[in-house]
Amino acid sequence: MSPAESVSSVRSEPEAQPESSIQPERWAPRRGATLRLIGAELRLVLGRRRNQVLIAGLGTMPLLIGLVLYFTSGGPHGDGGPGFIAQVTQNGLFLVVSALFICLPFLLPLTVAIASGDAVAGEASTGTLRYLLLLPVSRTRLLVAKALGALAFVAAAVAAIALVGLVAGAALFGLHDVVLLSGTTVPLSEGLVRVLGVVLYVGASMTGLVAVGLFFSTLTEVPVAAMAATVVTAIVSTVLDSLNALSAIHPYLLTHHWYDFAAFLRLEVDWTVVAQGLGVQAAWIAVFGSLAWSRFIQSSITS
Repeated sequence: MSPAESVSSVRSEPEAQPESSIQPERWAPRRGATLRLIGAELRLVLGRRRNQVLIAGLGTMPLLIGLVLYFTSGGPHGDGGPGFIAQVTQNGLFLVVSALFICLPFLLPLTVAIASGDAVAGEASTGTLRYLLLLPVSRTRLLVAKALGALAFVAAAVAAIALVGLVAGAALFGLHDVVLLSGTTVPLSEGLVRVLGVVLYVGASMTGLVAVGLFFSTLTEVPVAAMAATVVTAIVSTVLDSLNALSAIHPYLLTHHWYDFAAFLRLEVDWTVVAQGLGVQAAWIAVFGSLAWSRFIQSSITS
């Protein structure tokens, strides 16, 4: 048999097999490789010492705020500060909201930018990205794994602020029935549910920034550049949101709806406001997620 006939016979053998008999063998290893890739990415992101330090640093913020208020306001019934902080000394549950309020403008976006900007560019800078592409998974699945890792970091960061704030607030000021922004008092159980809504909304508000960070991460092999570009995007959005002349574009800016978590602290939750905020994040995810995907699947990986 000639070499040409041998190649022809080898190629014809799989075609003779029923499709049902080859599909499990074809896709099962890919599914397993994808799950292992996602698991490895989650372990990498959450197990990296730098990310653990960032999460721990965010977790200390509510504790520091609570201690400052406790020792400067004359105890648990003293005079607090303005806004949400004024409620902390009367009810420790508001320490969660106050900590998120303080971290939201800069600290939380900065840490999110570090995690998302490093997702792809960090692998490229260390020379491990091309080895990841040798796994039996597509570039799309690899990018999804990177996105899930960044989102897991966001969830861990927000959860750290919330949990430490809840424990510190309970220890320093106690937990009581919640006085809403409208002046209505609701039971502690309902207050806990409303604060949980605040926490989830703040976490969801960071997802658009994650998509922006992933996009910039696919553009460069320098992680710091991707991180800086992501932070600058949030800063520029905040600046544009403060200009009255640009009020027409304000509802579409990344940061415009970040503080709409206050809707959960009113007598009737305005779900329209909440939906608008989540919708803007979804739009940013769609745009920058698509750009990141398009760039990643078409780029030449040299390192």
